[in-house]
Amino acid sequence: MASTRSRLPLRLLASLTVFTAFGGQFWRNLLGWWGFGIIAGLCIIGAIVAIAVLHPRLEWRRVPKGLVAFVGFCTLSIAWSFYPAASLIGVGIQLGTAVCGVFLALCLTYAELIRSLAAAFRWMLVLSLLFEAWVAFVVRGPVLPFWVDYGEPPYPKAFYWSRGLLLDGGPVEGIVGNRNLLGFIALIALIVFVLQLVEGTVRRGWAIFWVAVAGLVFALTRSTTVILALVVVAAALGFALWARARGAERRRPMYITAAASVVVVITLLITLNGALLKVFGKSEDLTGRFDIWNAVIGLAQQRPVAGWGWMGYWAPWVEPFDGLAVRKGVTYLQAHNAWLDVWLQVGIIGLVLFTALLASTLWRSWFAAVDRPRVGIADDQPYTARSLLPLLILAALLAQSLAESRILYEGGWMLVVAFCIITKRAQFAPVEAAGDRQSDDATPSSGERVR
Repeated sequence: MASTRSRLPLRLLASLTVFTAFGGQFWRNLLGWWGFGIIAGLCIIGAIVAIAVLHPRLEWRRVPKGLVAFVGFCTLSIAWSFYPAASLIGVGIQLGTAVCGVFLALCLTYAELIRSLAAAFRWMLVLSLLFEAWVAFVVRGPVLPFWVDYGEPPYPKAFYWSRGLLLDGGPVEGIVGNRNLLGFIALIALIVFVLQLVEGTVRRGWAIFWVAVAGLVFALTRSTTVILALVVVAAALGFALWARARGAERRRPMYITAAASVVVVITLLITLNGALLKVFGKSEDLTGRFDIWNAVIGLAQQRPVAGWGWMGYWAPWVEPFDGLAVRKGVTYLQAHNAWLDVWLQVGIIGLVLFTALLASTLWRSWFAAVDRPRVGIADDQPYTARSLLPLLILAALLAQSLAESRILYEGGWMLVVAFCIITKRAQFAPVEAAGDRQSDDATPSSGERVR
């Protein structure tokens, strides 16, 4: 018990870090950029202190080379950046977020990581529902972020923190002020909560309650992007369970079916894209994304090999991003496609490195999910639910990356770094008996279950 209590500050820091990484817009809307900067800075400093104090071992062979190569190239891009000052800031933010991912991967046990993710997402979902209820029943109208002067109305819909549509069945934006982001948070929470329910690490009644809350928020966002991400996650789960059932020597039919499914889906998207957009209530230009993509492609083609320089979130006051993506009075700060964003900022070389990073992490996550788990991923049981977590979250992030660039910064980037390191370390860990490991890595007994 003493050991559990002594690590409570570590878990609280982890939960606050996850909350801030995914809920950065909440802090910015509530406290402004300076308030957000202070909280984010404290999280990064806390992560650095924790790493320095705990001094976790990470041998060079267990260091993900793809991660080092991509981050290193983004850092080097300052040298040829068209906007070196902005690139310096962007690289600093990227490295700070990566440090938080390293903290989650090296300073927490796998069980603690899952508990920290669950705690952060519970707070985000509950606060979002309470916030939307306050807007709907008390304010009874749309709410703008604090500390920002938007001039005279009317304002674009995207400017509002919440449009107060809870009683209309949504879409709701929650504390993060964006239904796509809130829907994605609900999707990740749903994955975590369901895995906790299956493994019995949370009391069954509470586990079902939180699954229901996540499902409710997911439905209220009415986000097409996240619905499609859910389909991808469900497909990844189905193939992973199929692979587990077949065993390592009899998976060829599964791989053939998976490859065929990808071909069929791509064909349908190309041939029936108009009909599919009507089904999901989307305009033929994907809510303006085609215009943004065309502008990004045109700019990327001017410096195709090494890009314009890393930035992450676009700085709208920096040329050539000033006015690059403006739609209905709203200036967008991303390409709404992570792959185009990487090409734009660090060119084809950076895109190859980014692809290698995600492909290698996905590869390790797949085998961590379908083969006998190793230390750091799950316990000694032949198969566990928790070993599916990296695969399912990466599947969600990859699906989101086709319509959003959030995998490149804040919560998305932090989880990519964390799971990249976790799966790399587990790749070299021998399969051991339960008695040869720390108890924190094992599934809690009934007496250790949490609410």
